[in-house]
Amino acid sequence: MRLVAVLTAVATTAALAVAASPAAVADSPAPRHVCVAGVPETDPLAPGPVDICLTVFRPAAAAHGRVPVLLHSHGWGGSRETAPESVQRYLDAGFGVVSFDQRGFGESGGKAHVGDPAFEGEDVIRVIDYVASLDWVRKTGPSDPVLGAVGGSYGGGYQFAGAFAEIAKTGRTRFDALAPQITWSSLNESLAPREVVRTTWVTALYAVAPGAHTSTLHAGYAEGLLTGRWPATMDEFFHDNGPAHHAAAGRRLDIPVLLHQGINDNLFPLDQAIDNFDMALTDRARARSMLVGYNGGHVLPSALPAGYAVPGDTCSARLGGSGYDELELRFLAENLQGAPRTLTGYGRYHLMTAEGGCVSVDSVKPTTTAELPDILTTAAVGLPQAIKIADGPLTLAGSPSLDALVTTLGLDSRAFFALSVGTSPLDARVIQNNVLPHREESLNLGARRTIELPSVAAAVPAGSSLFLTVTPISDMFVLHGSRTPSAMVLRDVTVRLPVVG
Repeated sequence: MRLVAVLTAVATTAALAVAASPAAVADSPAPRHVCVAGVPETDPLAPGPVDICLTVFRPAAAAHGRVPVLLHSHGWGGSRETAPESVQRYLDAGFGVVSFDQRGFGESGGKAHVGDPAFEGEDVIRVIDYVASLDWVRKTGPSDPVLGAVGGSYGGGYQFAGAFAEIAKTGRTRFDALAPQITWSSLNESLAPREVVRTTWVTALYAVAPGAHTSTLHAGYAEGLLTGRWPATMDEFFHDNGPAHHAAAGRRLDIPVLLHQGINDNLFPLDQAIDNFDMALTDRARARSMLVGYNGGHVLPSALPAGYAVPGDTCSARLGGSGYDELELRFLAENLQGAPRTLTGYGRYHLMTAEGGCVSVDSVKPTTTAELPDILTTAAVGLPQAIKIADGPLTLAGSPSLDALVTTLGLDSRAFFALSVGTSPLDARVIQNNVLPHREESLNLGARRTIELPSVAAAVPAGSSLFLTVTPISDMFVLHGSRTPSAMVLRDVTVRLPVVG
């Protein structure tokens, strides 16, 4: 039941869950349901023309003048909003809303190419063209509506797909502000960091929407499950489908973006939002944007190794007044409606700690180093171990890493790493539940490696200590540990920590 509940949450956008009063709904015209021509489908499972279907919500405020519009779309396996109650808070705030089914879902045709700029990106452009044709929409040019975007997970991915597809074609985007939640920078790094598959999540997502998959995805999933490797076909399929690809090509967004990311999200972890904030925005855009991390998002139970995180969204409450809904509306009002600029926190990272606090920082890079003794871990089988790094009190906020000389005695050896907190190695628990793999593809008799650790925020109290957890197995990567039993030895080990203050 827990898995069903989580997958249902993935397929919806939590930011659109506020119901409105009957009187407020009656003030707005009835929604209009239409379809526009999308990019023709090329996959052999469903070739031919594709309609992208959408629902248009015109706010009561449009009776008194033209208004900005928010695009909205759904999570993976979901469908668009069709009832005014689901978007009423945006209508009451004076925004029009256009919610659409992405290809392969709802009433839209085709197959899901998972944020491919040539498919979903072009579909978004055609939806924007339709929005620009509405006579009640505020515009800055003949085909340029005043436009924002909202949505989470897959409903955050379309925002980047559309904006970067426009930049690739014309050098600019018609979006004026984005508010993506719990979404990705690189699908390859999210689904298979270091080419080690997040089996639990990949299997769950595949099972949610089998009818939406392309033939490439069907074949790639089967190959990965059988071989324990991330297939080259999948790497190619997902290569262009995220901000990381566009940033590598030199493209940047020059608009304000409110990034809302789950730190203990074990599908799209905090590092994905940090990469978007650091690499996908211009310096000017970053100064008008903010990253807010909270404990939530795509969270499946994680027991091996055991972790901890107090659920909630402390930083949104501190920044917005009553929580993320208010923060998002104020951000959109300031950047689309010209409301007074009263929000604080632009240009910074605001990260909820695993213990429930909030830390605001200007940088998430490591500031402190610590040396550790040599580490020996088994591969393929064995239990987690915790190596002490430092005693509390200590506050961390950002992206740690580990440097070591790595030796492996088997083929395709894998181990999983994280930071943890406890009073001793026996009770140390992983901060915000996430681990990241390190993989040695062949026999290695000693090579210097830098191993990325999960991005975290934590306040280690006095009486507790910070540990490095190393484990040969992880329940988020079930069946995708080392391919042969062996050992991994780390010597000359240095941990780099983002210590605050």
